[in-house]
Amino acid sequence: MKSIIMNDIQWLFLLLVLFQVKHFLADYVFQNVYMLQKSRAGWDFAPPLAIHCGVHALMTLAIALWWSPACWWLAILDFVVHFTTDRIKAGPRYLGRFSEMTSKSYWVAFGFDQMVHHLTHIYIIWVLFNSHH
Repeated sequence: MKSIIMNDIQWLFLLLVLFQVKHFLADYVFQNVYMLQKSRAGWDFAPPLAIHCGVHALMTLAIALWWSPACWWLAILDFVVHFTTDRIKAGPRYLGRFSEMTSKSYWVAFGFDQMVHHLTHIYIIWVLFNSHH
């Protein structure tokens, strides 16, 4: 019979699932029309983007506080990386210039954005996991 106590691989898997669900909720379910204005050309992009990234940061903070309260700073890291990545992807002077959804460039920019978010989560998970070892 298997032990009820979870091993390292099971904990890592749980953290991966939590961050995948967090990403889906924050990037799609909880993002509203106002937050989508993060692609504006002027500095008007900052408040909606900051709110969107704040949702990500709060959810990361919740996971970090549950796992290792000393790692609260990972929420700030998540905010900064998410803010920078989304601005590069959405900014009309950057990758946001590829706004035609039928072009390959749009999907490469979108995929790059998602990859950076997932790599950020993998790094956060690595730091969280190693905070206990």
